[in-house]
Amino acid sequence: MGHEYQDRVSLEMARRVALGLPSNPEWITLARENLARWKQVNHDAPGLLRAYSEWESILDRPVAEICGVLLQETDEGQRLRQNSPFAGVLSAAEVWDIKRRVRHEQNAA
Repeated sequence: MGHEYQDRVSLEMARRVALGLPSNPEWITLARENLARWKQVNHDAPGLLRAYSEWESILDRPVAEICGVLLQETDEGQRLRQNSPFAGVLSAAEVWDIKRRVRHEQNAA
């Protein structure tokens, strides 16, 4: 599948995260832990380190603003979602459901 598919999947996953984030503030802790781990693993990738630092700043904002960033349907929102630190928040079943639904929608169009 192409970039359009991946972008649509990441937006749908971000929507699920944004829906659950207000009642699951521990997801922010998980996101911070992901970023810390990714910074160690990718210590020699300046572009990724910049993205991780940007997300660290975003995670310092109120939950409503974090949700707003996740849901931005702009080039910036798309760019940020490519390195979303919320990996592990959604179950594998939820992720597969989103991928299957988006694939079905694209095939039907």
